[in-house]
Formats: sequence, C-alpha cells, structure tokens
Amino acid sequence: MGYEAGSVTEGWTAEPVDLTEEFYLNPHGVYARLRERGPVHYVRFPDSSTGWLVTGYEAAKQVFTDPSISKELGSAGARAAATAHGARGQVAGGMFADMMIFHDPPEHTRLRALVNRAFGSRAVRELEPRVTEIADGLLAGLAGGADDVQDLLEGYAFPLGMLMICELLGVPHEDRDRFRAWSAVLMSGDETRDTRTDSVREFVGYIDQLIRAKGAAPGQDVLSELIAAREDGDRLSHRELISMVFVLLVAGFETTVNLIGNAVAKLLTDKDSRRPLLDDPGRIPAFVEEVLRYRSPTRETTFRYTTAPITLAGNDIPPGQIIVVSVAAANRDPNHFADAHRFDPDRPDNHHVAFGHGIHHCVGAPLARMEGAVALTRLLAEYPALELADGATLEWRKSLVIRGLTALPVRLRP
Repeated sequence: MGYEAGSVTEGWTAEPVDLTEEFYLNPHGVYARLRERGPVHYVRFPDSSTGWLVTGYEAAKQVFTDPSISKELGSAGARAAATAHGARGQVAGGMFADMMIFHDPPEHTRLRALVNRAFGSRAVRELEPRVTEIADGLLAGLAGGADDVQDLLEGYAFPLGMLMICELLGVPHEDRDRFRAWSAVLMSGDETRDTRTDSVREFVGYIDQLIRAKGAAPGQDVLSELIAAREDGDRLSHRELISMVFVLLVAGFETTVNLIGNAVAKLLTDKDSRRPLLDDPGRIPAFVEEVLRYRSPTRETTFRYTTAPITLAGNDIPPGQIIVVSVAAANRDPNHFADAHRFDPDRPDNHHVAFGHGIHHCVGAPLARMEGAVALTRLLAEYPALELADGATLEWRKSLVIRGLTALPVRLRP
C-alpha cells in the first residue's frame, strides 16, 4: 500500500509543537497541555523528527483502523515519509522489515494466521501453572534478604518475564542474560546508533542459529511450533521467523515486565488500592486492567504514515505524513473515560487501547495479562506488607516506546 516518494506533499509548512526532554520525564503533564489544543497535534519529537501525535481515544481508534494509514514500514512510501520528516532511523530495514507489525493486509493477515494458534487463550491457560511455579521460585529466592532493600524489577519482574519468554522460545538457560541485555539496549532512548546496531546484529545472528537448531531438532516450545506452523500450505520464512522472535521479545518480555513493575509501584504508592486485593485476590485481574489503562506499559506506537489525504479529528492531513498514536494519552482521554485521571479498578467497561486496536491488536495480550495477574497474586500472598524503600524515588526509563521504571527498591514485609 506504500505511497511513492514523489507523492509526499510538497510545501508543507505547518509549525510543529516542540516536545522537549520533559516528554520523557513527565509525559502526562505534556499530554494534558496538548489535550487543551485537541486530540491530534503536529509535533517535533525530542529526536527532532516531526509527525502527528494522536492523544485522543476516538482519533486513536480511527488511526488503528483507517486503511489509508499504513504500517508497511519497509515500503518506498515509508522511506519517503521518514526522509521528509527526519525519521529515517525508524524505518524498518533488513530482517525487521519482515516483522508482522510492519505490514498491512494481505501480508499481515497471512502472518497473523500463522502465529495466532501459538498465543490463543487455551495455550495461555496451559502456561499459567508454569508461570506460577517460576514466580514462587523467584520469591523464595528473595526471602533471604527480606530485611534488606531489594530491587523488585531486578529480582522478580525482569527474571519472571525473561524466564517465561525464553522458555516459550526454547532459549538455553545460559543464554538468557544475553537476551535481557539486547532488549535493554533496543528499548532504550539513551543508546547510540552504533550500540543499537551492534545489538541488532548480535541478536539476529543468535536467533538465526537458534532457528536452525530448532529446525533440525524441534523442542516443546513456541519457536518450534512457529517453525512447523502451516496455514493452507503456507509457512513462515527464515527471515520472518527471526522477525517474529524480535516481536515476541519486545511484546512478550518488555510489556510484561513493565506491566508488573507499574502495577507494583501503584500498590506501593497508593496503600488504599492494596487492601481490596488482599481481601479478595479475585479482584487482581481487574486491577491489572486498570494499570494497563492508567499507566500503560506502552507509551507511543511505532509510526504509521498516510497514503492518501485524511481528516483526523478535524485536521486535514495530506499523504506522506507520519502518524504516532500515544496509547498512554488516549487511555486517559476524559472525553471517553469518566474521571480519566483517577485510578479505579472497579471501572466498568474498561475498553482501553494499551494493546492497540483492530488488526494490530497485540497478539501477546492474553499472555501479558495472565503473567501480570499471577505475578501480583503470588507477590501479595507472600509479602502482603511490601513497602517502598525509605527515601526511594521512582524514576522512569528514557523511551518513547515503553513506560517503565529504572528500578523498584523495596523492603519485603511478610
């Protein structure tokens, strides 16, 4: 569906709203000021690229479903839009141009059909006992230092998410620290381009060898299932498998880890939200759902671009323009959510867009929800009086894609 380079609108002179470093540190403050202007904004991002930032809920859903807005980031249209708006580093290239999230139908439809089975609700339910086992083992390992300050991200959320995604992919235990290091670099906003390039090269080389090994000797893991998956005689190519592993690393690890961290942070800083969960653990899934809305582990989506003129929340946008949806802002849109800035686990009809909407709705959403609920359930069962370490200040990672903490220092209290 790509819009060709020569078709990017010439003479585009709109003056963008500058987003400074505050956009990393205090995004909801920035969203609140932008919201006074409307749900859609032409902005200059902190990396100096320009594009349209969508902060309204209904506008976000339109972007997710409008066929005139493309995610085909390996196309000539994407390259033209990225070049025109200073975002060339965001265009998918190499192996990652094959990622499912960077395709439109019919190619996206084909790829989604091949992976859906591995992440269906039944498959996720079958994983829950193993997630519980891993969580209990990690918590037991923390028990020896119950009186010490411990980083709950380092000791619980990160290893839980990493162990689970590595088991799903059949990654050998001795290689799991490398997976975590690659993910940290790729999701950071602080790393240099050379560092990120080196991490991508190492990651691709490793996954290439892992796929070849699984192809020769399949195991009881999702990667082996993806290698063998067929739909009407079709199957994933070697390049597509590498790209799919990258998607699972980000969606299956980063999202889950930050969901757990953000949920625990809410419990630590809002003691009134903890008692209902201790009295009735059956309320934890609803609590997790409100964390997804109120403190979405994903901030902004990867960019899309317009392939034809569109009207978005009253803004006439020409072809060849970059569109970025802020799910974090859309999930606090007061025009859609009553008392949008109030954390309310009993919120009815909590139809947030933390996992996107439409055909690109996150394939790993059921897994992330389950892991988040299990992690909180087991943590509160073992340490119901968990406390934030004295004098601790929670700091957020510098990233446009994710919203997660750098550390979560706590004292464990049985």
